[in-house]
Amino acid sequence: MVRVYLDYNATSLPRASAKEAIAAVMLAPANASSVHTEGRAARAIVEDARHQIAVLIGAEPEAIFFTSGATESNATVLSPEMELAGKPSRFDVLLLSDVEHPAVRAGGSFKQEQIEYVPVDANGVIVLGALEAALAKHKKEGRRAFVSVMAANNETGVLQPLRAIADIVHAHDGVFHSDAVQVIGKIPFDLRESGADLVSITSHKLGGPQGIGAVVSAHRDTRLPAIMRGGGQERGRRQGTESVAAIAGFAAAATEAGQTLTPEGSRLGALRAKIEEGIRSIAKDAVIFGDRAARLPNTTFFAAPGVAAETALIALDLDGVAISAGSACSSGKSAASPTLQAMGVTSEIGRCAMRVSTGWNTTDADVIQFLNVWSKVYTSLKKSGARAA
Repeated sequence: MVRVYLDYNATSLPRASAKEAIAAVMLAPANASSVHTEGRAARAIVEDARHQIAVLIGAEPEAIFFTSGATESNATVLSPEMELAGKPSRFDVLLLSDVEHPAVRAGGSFKQEQIEYVPVDANGVIVLGALEAALAKHKKEGRRAFVSVMAANNETGVLQPLRAIADIVHAHDGVFHSDAVQVIGKIPFDLRESGADLVSITSHKLGGPQGIGAVVSAHRDTRLPAIMRGGGQERGRRQGTESVAAIAGFAAAATEAGQTLTPEGSRLGALRAKIEEGIRSIAKDAVIFGDRAARLPNTTFFAAPGVAAETALIALDLDGVAISAGSACSSGKSAASPTLQAMGVTSEIGRCAMRVSTGWNTTDADVIQFLNVWSKVYTSLKKSGARAA
């Protein structure tokens, strides 16, 4: 059986360029903090990688520091105290959209009583008027806000209006962070155009290795309280020996992804259209979440009412197709996701939700095989009466 992998939003299959870059570094490992020839060669790899990633997202290389991934990046950035552009900044409240990833909802160093949520509409797009009202209220009462809104939802693929959000936040003396994990390497993203002050990114969503990510600042002279302390690596911003091989793989994947962004987006958009047309032809009452909003070209989050996602996913997997029920960080939970709850989706429909996410290695044949298997699984489950609990 040839398996079909359609869970790229959880993690991408690794690109050949990333594997080759990692292998090359592993042949001559060295500590990038060492001053000998081998150490300087490793340092050069790290700094070159920083430049390659900066090119992809329109940032200054000096404003990027590496972490173990998006979760650590988010935990680091979400801080009530920091220096931006060399100026000390303190925040009293953390405003999040109602559809943030669990790594952001955890709040970083903010206390839970400091966190507030801003509602989204039925498509999962933040309500800008509600955000502005919340910011105005806090500013009037002497509180400065830190705002975090993801660039694209990991479940629905819905894109948020980052520039509009940034303009509102800055008009109220706030600071804006975006978890940009799902957009980097999938659609064009420019830090300056987004208006974000800080973004979190990671490697394994765009075809690089797991275990490496970065924090990117729009301000060169930015200091965040380090949650990893030790030897002073990454200019004291994230300490601990750099994973040179992982960083090299990250940069290679970022460079390759950046070279084909526009045509790849069009290709994946065409595959998404075929997937959604097929889903709707098989299950006439299928719901595709967020389909009236701008979305990532690779993501379809859908439900077939009456067919439990948990049961369907197992059946699909046994027949060689890997998809998910949404966020990989929340897998195994039978309740409707917080994202769907925030969008006003009922628990009955929410428990039927499944996500198909394509990537750089997905082919037309993969989509055909998925639809064939889905048709068989859907027909079987409807006939047997298997329903959402």
